[in-house]
Amino acid sequence: MAKIAICPGSFDPLTNGHMDIIQRGSKIFDEIIVAVFINSSKKTLFSVEERIHLIKEATKHLPNVKVDASEGLLIDYARKKNVQVILRGLRAVSDFEYEMQITSMNRKLEEKIETFFMMTNNQYSFLSSSIVKEVATYHADVSDLVPPVVAEALKQKFNN
Repeated sequence: MAKIAICPGSFDPLTNGHMDIIQRGSKIFDEIIVAVFINSSKKTLFSVEERIHLIKEATKHLPNVKVDASEGLLIDYARKKNVQVILRGLRAVSDFEYEMQITSMNRKLEEKIETFFMMTNNQYSFLSSSIVKEVATYHADVSDLVPPVVAEALKQKFNN
């Protein structure tokens, strides 16, 4: 049976920190589903369709990575997709407490699905989508923080 992992997030926008986790995860699991989760209470810069497109472009060199979108509970989506593992990236100790709460709840809802934590590369430990958006708002160069397709999309968003 293929080991399928889901890498969930809002990815608004996809960063090199996300890419680090996705690329490394793609070497461990047979298939990675990068799932853009829709949170109606969150104001996003990119639409769901735009985020899916950007992730597909940035990961097209990874044949075992698929991109999808969902709303609702991650566990319900994972069951529907027959996923055995939730892949989560950790940047710092501060991420761990939040992730532990989510993992504990997911485990309560479905004990057959494991959570796999992967520490991001140190060079991305400070990086978040929020920081990238903030810096890009001021037309600063973010090309070393995000994949090229995302850097271009950010330029388009903030030059209009």
